[in-house]
This record gives sequence, structure tokens and C-alpha cells, in this order.
Amino acid sequence: MFGLAILFGSVVGFALGMTGGGGGVIAVPMLVYGLAIAPRDAVGVSLAAVGGTALFGTIPRLIQGEVELRTGLLFAVAGMMGAPLGTYLSTRIPEQLLLVLFAMLMLLVATRMWMKARKSESACGACPTQAAPGTDRSACQRDADGKLKLNSRCARLLILVGLATGVLSGMFGVGGGFVIVPALVLFSGMTIHRAVGTSLLVIVMVSVSGVTSHVLSGNEVSLTLTLQFLLGGFVGMWLGGLVAQQLKGPTLQKTFSIAVVLIACFVLFKSAIS
Repeated sequence: MFGLAILFGSVVGFALGMTGGGGGVIAVPMLVYGLAIAPRDAVGVSLAAVGGTALFGTIPRLIQGEVELRTGLLFAVAGMMGAPLGTYLSTRIPEQLLLVLFAMLMLLVATRMWMKARKSESACGACPTQAAPGTDRSACQRDADGKLKLNSRCARLLILVGLATGVLSGMFGVGGGFVIVPALVLFSGMTIHRAVGTSLLVIVMVSVSGVTSHVLSGNEVSLTLTLQFLLGGFVGMWLGGLVAQQLKGPTLQKTFSIAVVLIACFVLFKSAIS
């Protein structure tokens, strides 16, 4: 079990380093089906391991200027508020149904990301700049330098999406990156590589809230298993970051989508035969 936990942690870290998300999406099935951890217990370990690994990846990206702090903090604060609600909801839903809902959400996110990658080679997002006045009805816009114009409509949108991310984090035991990255690309117009770095910052903060609410709800988090996951996660994060630097935006988005679809199908299959 010791070796498997480290191996699984490295896979989680690789996913986070390459795509800025998918860590919890991968961690929960691995814990449940690979290490025979109960789904609800897997939630706490996943949140703690993904959050710690994301912190390891956030620091160098902050130094390199690949994190959009203002947008990330807005997302994170909203997400931290939503996480306790997600934790509460998870206790009211049967574990088998929780896994099925988790898989369905994964398929939806993967589909949106794939469609977005096909529409734009530059992965510029759903919120164009103001280069074409009168045609942009999106809530969020960027100026000619690519800086987000955080008006009230845009702020409200990002807060709502952040809250939803927090709820999903607490409910499914994920850092939320598989929702954060698409949301940043689709709603704030952020490029995929910058969204990856910003997502890691959000994951750290949302995971802290998620773990706290998980523990306060009377659930335990295995410190030994979490540390083993983190050990592998640090190595995987480093390798994933190196690979991500070599991939173009649309390719990275498609890779993210394919990985999420495969895991969702696996979760649905295991749920069906259980």
C-alpha cells in the first residue's frame, strides 16, 4: 500500500502540474478503487493531498508571473465560502450516487473544454477584448494588453462560478481545478497556461477550506496516507510542469479533456458493477 500511495500521488501531481486540475478527479477513484478507501474518507485525503501538492506548484509559478493574483483570489475566497456547503451536501447523498454524479460532472466539463479547444487555436477564452466594440456581450472583458477589466458584472460572474467550485470541492473531495481551469478560460478570457498557474493558487485555498469543514463535520483524514500521496505528488508536479511547457494551449486542453473522460467512464463502470 505504501508504494501504491506514492505512485498514485505522483500521477495526481503530474495531472496538476500539466493541466492545473484533475488532481482530485484522479485521486478519489484511486483511493476508492486502488486503495479500498471509503468514498467519504477519500474526500478528506484527496483534498489535503491535492491542496499540498498544488501549493508546491504554485510558488514557482508565482515567481515566474504565471498566476493572475486578483482573479485567483476572487475565485478562491468565493470557493472557500462554498466548500462547507458542499461538505454538508455530501453527507446527505448516498455514496454510490455521489460517485455517479461526480462522473457525470466530469463528462460535462471535459466536453466543454474539448469544444473550446477546437474553436480557438489560441485558447483565448469566451470573453474577448474590446477590439470589436458592440459585438461583445460577455460579462468579462480584457484590454489590449490582456489585463482583465474587473467590472461589477464580471466580478459577480466570477464569484458565482467560484462559489460553485467550492461546493463541488467540498462535495466530491476535489481541489476544483477541473472546474477552475475551464471556468477561467471560458469566463475570464484567460489563456490556458496562465489559467493552470492561477488554478493552483485557488486549489490551495479552497482545499484548506474543504479539509477544515471535512474535519469539523466529524470526519477523519489519514495523515500517513496523505503524506505518502504528497511525496509522490511533488515529483509528479515537477514532471507535469515540464511537459506542460512543451504543449500548445489547444493541445493541453484536449489532453485534459481526454484524461477526464477516461476517468469518468471508469468511475461509471465501477459504480455499475458494484
